[in-house]
Amino acid sequence: MSGHNKWANIKHRKAAQDAKRSQLFTKLIRELTVAAREGGGDPESNPRLRSAIERAREANMPKDTIEKAIKRGTGELEGVEYIEVMYEAYAPGGVAVLIRALTDNKNRTAQELRHVLSKNGGSMAESGSVGWMFERKGLVTVPREQIADMDEFMMMAIEAGAEDIKENEDPVQVITAPEDMAAVRDKLSEAGYTVQASLTYLPKNTVQVTGSDAEKLLKCLNSIEELDDVQEVFANFEIDDKELEAIMEKIA
Repeated sequence: MSGHNKWANIKHRKAAQDAKRSQLFTKLIRELTVAAREGGGDPESNPRLRSAIERAREANMPKDTIEKAIKRGTGELEGVEYIEVMYEAYAPGGVAVLIRALTDNKNRTAQELRHVLSKNGGSMAESGSVGWMFERKGLVTVPREQIADMDEFMMMAIEAGAEDIKENEDPVQVITAPEDMAAVRDKLSEAGYTVQASLTYLPKNTVQVTGSDAEKLLKCLNSIEELDDVQEVFANFEIDDKELEAIMEKIA
């Protein structure tokens, strides 16, 4: 079974390849700016900024664009003041959704989210009614094809601070406490693995969704993520691998 993580991977892969790249750049620039503002402009001491830079490079963002976004965050250049806001919602199929936004106008963002949710069979939720269903975690991923000895890999990750390892996923997912993410990422990177790391929200429990509910759900989540102010969408669903791929091809 697959859920939010595979959906997010498919979305990001497609966004890096198609005409939505300009929208992806807009989101990444905001993330770079806010990460630098809150944690400083040095990626070595700011894990959030380092992750944002890695994602920007993966999307082939020009170096000077990355540097300007960071300088706006540190105050070296003038720019729009963005604030981070978490919204809670319900999507089709009874799925709980957390939405992380970076916005210069909370009222506008909330109105846009209400409109998209209403149009796609979802609804905004009261603060606190959804958040408790998720845990803040570090997520470190490594392509499965790079791991020749899974036992050795798992031992290395655990010694570095991993809490859990989903070895049957591709890429393999290493779950950490937020404060241990950087140590695990660096240890695996030093060992020669291609590593991606980010802070995420993982659901404590998941809801299985199939058929028309699954299609309505993914359409709803896609519409939310396409809003300029929305940075990340987290949801607690499970959908069969083949069904997920088929729906994403259909609605992309």
